Amino acid sequence: MSTTETPRRRRLDPDERREQILRCAIAMFGDRPYSAVSTSDLAKEAGVARGLINHYFGTKRDLYLVVVRQMVTLGPAGAGNLPTGSIRNRAEVGVDWLLNAIEEYGKTWVAVTGSEGIGDDPEVQRILDEADTAAAERVLELVGVAGADHSAELRAMVRTYGGMVKAAGREWITRGSLTREQVRILLVDVLVTLVRDTFPQVGGSVA
Repeated sequence: MSTTETPRRRRLDPDERREQILRCAIAMFGDRPYSAVSTSDLAKEAGVARGLINHYFGTKRDLYLVVVRQMVTLGPAGAGNLPTGSIRNRAEVGVDWLLNAIEEYGKTWVAVTGSEGIGDDPEVQRILDEADTAAAERVLELVGVAGADHSAELRAMVRTYGGMVKAAGREWITRGSLTREQVRILLVDVLVTLVRDTFPQVGGSVA
């Protein structure tokens, strides 16, 4: 009789099991195109029965939508407080907030916010559009821009700036052609110019 015992696998509660599956899905959707990820492979990677994925998330598309929402749901910036000081100081807080979100999920963030994701899915696009608008509104708050009469135009400009954020994130995370600090310098400089020189032309002013 062996004197060693095989360690028993700890039984996870439903929330822990769901989180385990989600973490594996986030990693796999970052490493492979959507079409190359199967629920069977995901179940094997997560160490669960395939039926558990369906139980917790539904279809592969349903799971992918959860991953997308996770990627684009940004936490509070500046410890939840609005920054003060110069336009540059405020812009640095906003850019650091965006870069922290990108760095947390890396390749998966790049994939789901760009062309590597599920493709022309209207639900994915709706989630991304809502996230872009929410992020734009938060950036406007962080840089202290007041201009309610032109809020739609200002949000549109920041959403356009968001396209540069995504492109810079790809250069940094996927291609390795820029460092985080280089991306930070680029995005801060552009945001400062946007706030200082462009916003006033459409009625936006720094509070």
